[in-house]
Amino acid sequence: MTTLTRALVDSVGDAFNANDIDAVMKHFADDATFDHAVGPEEHGVRFEGAETIRGVFAGLFSKVENVHWETLYCAISGNKAYCEYRRTAKHKDGKVEQFLSVDILTYQDGLIVHKDTYYKQRTG
Repeated sequence: MTTLTRALVDSVGDAFNANDIDAVMKHFADDATFDHAVGPEEHGVRFEGAETIRGVFAGLFSKVENVHWETLYCAISGNKAYCEYRRTAKHKDGKVEQFLSVDILTYQDGLIVHKDTYYKQRTG
């Protein structure tokens, strides 16, 4: 069993901040689940399996010039990491989008098996 450390959590953050889909996906188990903050179900929209999750994140990276998650706080308890972020995305049309978010990352054997995302929806 791989011990969950801050360095492991930061390494997936670094991959996301590099906007590198291959590096990001090295952190996800083949049978991982991603619960997006928005959607019709109580858990938002659920994406299952690494290939499906790859498509979601690749889609994000293709829509923006760059996107960055600044870690504001991270706590680890057992096999879960609770991370608060400031997410800033610069879209290809120059529009900048910024909001606060929280990820609850559940790990098994050093890989993410569940990514549960919550964020503030800005209006205006």
